[in-house]
Amino acid sequence: MHLAAFITAGPGRPGGWRMADSVPGWLDAGYYQNIARTLEDGRFDLAFFPDILSVPDRFGGSTDSQLRYGALGSLRVDPLPVIASMAAVTRHLGLAATVTTTYTQPFNIARTFASLDHLSAGRAAWNIVTSFQESEARNFNLDQQFDRSTRYERAHEFLQVTGKLWDSWDDDALVLDAEQPLFADPEKVHRIDHEGHYFSVQGPLNVPRPPQGYPVLIQAGASSKGKDFAARWSDVIFCSHASKESAQAFYTEIKERAATFGRAPEEIKILPSITPVVGSTTARAKELAEEIFELVPPIGGLSTLAYHLDVDLSTFPLDERLPEVEVPGVAGHYHEVREITEREGLTLRELGKQYGGRYEGNFIGTADEVADGLQDWFEDGAADGFTLQVPYQPGGFETFTRQVVPQLQKRGIFRTEYEGTTLRENLGLARPAAGEWKRRSGARA
Repeated sequence: MHLAAFITAGPGRPGGWRMADSVPGWLDAGYYQNIARTLEDGRFDLAFFPDILSVPDRFGGSTDSQLRYGALGSLRVDPLPVIASMAAVTRHLGLAATVTTTYTQPFNIARTFASLDHLSAGRAAWNIVTSFQESEARNFNLDQQFDRSTRYERAHEFLQVTGKLWDSWDDDALVLDAEQPLFADPEKVHRIDHEGHYFSVQGPLNVPRPPQGYPVLIQAGASSKGKDFAARWSDVIFCSHASKESAQAFYTEIKERAATFGRAPEEIKILPSITPVVGSTTARAKELAEEIFELVPPIGGLSTLAYHLDVDLSTFPLDERLPEVEVPGVAGHYHEVREITEREGLTLRELGKQYGGRYEGNFIGTADEVADGLQDWFEDGAADGFTLQVPYQPGGFETFTRQVVPQLQKRGIFRTEYEGTTLRENLGLARPAAGEWKRRSGARA
């Protein structure tokens, strides 16, 4: 079993930041470094940071609900300097930052993550997203966002270019022979001369090939195009499901899609999101879950859902069910809330509260009971591991590490020591050889 921690560099869930045990240290490097130490003590594979490039205004065309309720994106620190600070106090923990392909250039991304991979001794990971919010587009000199098809076509070429750039240095190109002198062998450093539809990049990169070959690539596509992109490119897939059955269906589908692109199923690790609540007794865990849930303002949850779906939910009656809608945003979250709405008959107001305070996987109980649930999903074809979200930071990570991790270790399904020195080694993933981008992209050699 593999474990990632989903950490928000700012308040994450509306309500969670109001908990007495929540510590608002989002602007303090020490806050993240302490979380990093906790996760490494718990032998987690990686820390994973999402990101947003605007204060969302999708609910009612206003940022009011996000800011008022501390909802998604109300405050979000750039994750790249955060993971760099965490790298300085850890030796094994993988470090993943979300960076969009929509408002960046391949050279910048290739250089940044190659640098992070070297400076962390092979522990860098890139969560690849294609931004979809109008509010983000307006922060980058655009009147409107790209459509979904364009976003993924552009991202596909983006990944080809970053792969070429990481491969522009042979693994043994940096010689450092002071006698000759020969710093780097010019025969082993190559221009890429990429000329494509979206990008023109000469190269080479001015950073040697990363220790991992490529940093670990993470993606969370849930639309048809997104799942194809993830099955082609991803090493790790982050996803969210309302039931074990939907997680199993997604797991099977992605592994099958990967095979159609010439990839082995074990080349992709699928880590669905979970939000466990752990108590000393089952009753106490349920009581704690209810206490946290009661702190969630329904409008705060709805504004977060509106952002994820890219649909202005303020236009629908709050005391009726969410109708079927076209979703320009995250298809996976829409499937999740449709499943919950139909199963529980929720009104939109109730859905907002439920979404803002949802506990993915419904793992609520003692440490032993939570471990039972995780083992069931893991052994029943729903996951290769999990991405831990917590209702409040940093205490949720500390509780899980102290109480649930030992239960998983006792069952022999989670490590007691790190197996390797790089993130790829700890995930059981092979180091990509030069030219791997061709295989994943389907490009001709």
